Amino acid sequence: MAEALERTNFIWDAIDLDLESERCQQIRTRFPPEPNGYLHIGHCKALITDFGTAEKYGGLCNLRFDDTNPAKEDDEYAEGIKRDIEWLGFHWNGGLYYASDYYDKLYEIAEDFIIRGLAYVDELTPEQMTEYRGTLTEPGKDSPWRNRPAEESLDLFRRMKAGEFPEGRYILRAKIDMASPNINMRDPAMYRILYKEHWRTGKKWCIYPMYDYAHPISDALEGITHSLCSLEFENHRPLYDWVVENAGFRKETLRDGKIYHGPRQIEFARLNITRTVMSKRHLRRLVEEGYVSGWDDPRMPTLSAMRRRGFPGAAIRAFVEQVGLSKVDSTVDVAMLDACVRDELGDKAPRAMAVLNPVKVVFTNVPEDWEDTLTMENHPDHPEAGERQVTISREIWIEQEDFAEDPPKKFFRLKPDGEVRLKGAYIIKCENVVHNEDGTINRIECSIDLDTRSGSEGANRKVKGTIHWVNARDCKPFEGRLYEQLMTEEWDTAAAEDKKDITKFLSPDSLTIAHGYCEHAVAAANVGDTFQFLREGYFCKDQDSTEEAPVYNRVVSLKSSYPNK
Repeated sequence: MAEALERTNFIWDAIDLDLESERCQQIRTRFPPEPNGYLHIGHCKALITDFGTAEKYGGLCNLRFDDTNPAKEDDEYAEGIKRDIEWLGFHWNGGLYYASDYYDKLYEIAEDFIIRGLAYVDELTPEQMTEYRGTLTEPGKDSPWRNRPAEESLDLFRRMKAGEFPEGRYILRAKIDMASPNINMRDPAMYRILYKEHWRTGKKWCIYPMYDYAHPISDALEGITHSLCSLEFENHRPLYDWVVENAGFRKETLRDGKIYHGPRQIEFARLNITRTVMSKRHLRRLVEEGYVSGWDDPRMPTLSAMRRRGFPGAAIRAFVEQVGLSKVDSTVDVAMLDACVRDELGDKAPRAMAVLNPVKVVFTNVPEDWEDTLTMENHPDHPEAGERQVTISREIWIEQEDFAEDPPKKFFRLKPDGEVRLKGAYIIKCENVVHNEDGTINRIECSIDLDTRSGSEGANRKVKGTIHWVNARDCKPFEGRLYEQLMTEEWDTAAAEDKKDITKFLSPDSLTIAHGYCEHAVAAANVGDTFQFLREGYFCKDQDSTEEAPVYNRVVSLKSSYPNK
C-alpha cells in the first residue's frame, strides 16, 4: 500500500480540496455490503478504495451491513465478509454497524417526511407503478394517491407498521418530481410491507426501508464524510442528496463543536475482469444448482474461494491498486491478477518438488538399497529461509512430459540415450524403456553418474536439461487440482440476453485432477501453506486434505501471459 499512497487519483484530489476548504476535518468512509452473499473480486475495488482512503488520510472507516432485505440476508454472509476484509489486511477502525440499527430512526424520519408533505402512501400495483413511471424519453405521471392528505398517509403508514395489510397493498413513496429526467427521482419507494423475519431484529418489523432511502441516512447518522461508490450509483446521487438534505443532515448537525456538512458521494468505475462473473445472482445459481462445490470453490471469483485457492490478500490489494481509479468503465485482463499473485508468491513461497503425472525411473547401475541424502535450498533468493534434506534412491518419479521416446528438435529433457541433470542431484542417462502390454511406459531404465553429485567436483559437468523428481521410496501421494478460468472466452463478448443462462459459458477445462507424488515436507504442511512446485506452479494445501491424502490447489502457473511479466 505504501507505493500506492504516493500516487493520487481524482477521489483523493477531491478530498484534498474538501480538507483545505474545511468542509471536513477528519475523513470517515464506510464499506456498506449487503449481507446477501459472499464478496467477490468485483467488490474489492470499493472495499480497498473505502478502507485505503481512510488509511491514507489517517481517518476512520466503518463496516456497515446494509441489511434492508431480510428475504435474502443471513449472518453467515456477514461473518464471511468480516473474514474477507481482515484477510485483505483491513479492519473497521470506525466501528461495526448495521442499517437495522437505525430502523427506529428511519421510521421516525419517514413519518416526518409524510407530515411535511415529502412522502405519501400509494396503492398502485407494481405493474401500475412501472406504467406510471414513464421512460427515459417520456415523463412519468402522478399517482392518483399522490395528493393524499398527510394525515391519511400517516395513519396508513402506522397501520402498515402494525401489520394490518397484506404485502403489496400499500407502499410509502417519496414525493419529488414525476417529470424529472432522472427516473430515480420520480417518486421512489421508501418503505414496503414485507412479512419476513429479520436475522437481527426478528419479527419486530413487517415494513422495511428501501436501500436508496436507508443508505444515505445511515451514512449521515454515522458521520460519513465521503460516500465512495461505483458508477452504477451516479444516477442515484441526486436522490442520495435529496434524502440527506430533507432529513436535516446538511450543515445543521454539530459534531465536536464543528459543523457537519453531510456525506459527499463520489463515484468511480467498476472493476471488470475478463472471463469473470461479477453477479451474485449468477454465482448463487452456480452454487445452488451444483455447478461448483460451494461459494469457496477455488474456481469462483469470491474472496473466500480465492483465499482457499491460495491467493495472498496482499496480491489482491496490489492488483486493485494497479488497476487504479477512473470515471470510465473498462475491462482488465485476468492475467494481470495472476501476475500480481505470482509476484507476491515468487518472493515468499518456499520451493519443493512434486510430480503431477508420474512415470518411474529405475537406476540400473546402483544396488537396490542405494540411497543418498541431499541438501536443497528452500528459496533461491532468501538464504534465511533455510535448507531441507531430500533423499534419493534407486527408484524415482519424474514427469511424463519430461521424457520423450521420439523427441522433437531442441528437446533437452530425458530421451533415449540422452542425459539430463536431476535438480539438486545427479546426471542420469536413459539406457532402456520398458513398456506395458498396452504400449504405455512401465518404467525408464537409466544409469546414474555418481561422480556428478551436486556440490562435488563432478557437478561441473554440463548437460542442457534439468528436471525435477521425487524419491519413490519415501514420497507421498497427493491430489493436485489444476484450475483454469471458470468461464469461456465467449462470455466476454456475449450479448446480455445470452448471458442470462450462465451455464452455456462454463468452461469444461476449469478443473483437472492430477494424482502425483510429493516430498515429505509438502505432505506434512498445514492447510493454507503454499509452495512453488519446481517447474509446475504455485500450490496451496487445501482444506480437503487428510493425513494420508494431501490435496493441493494450483494457485497460478509459473508462466504469465500478462505483458512485461
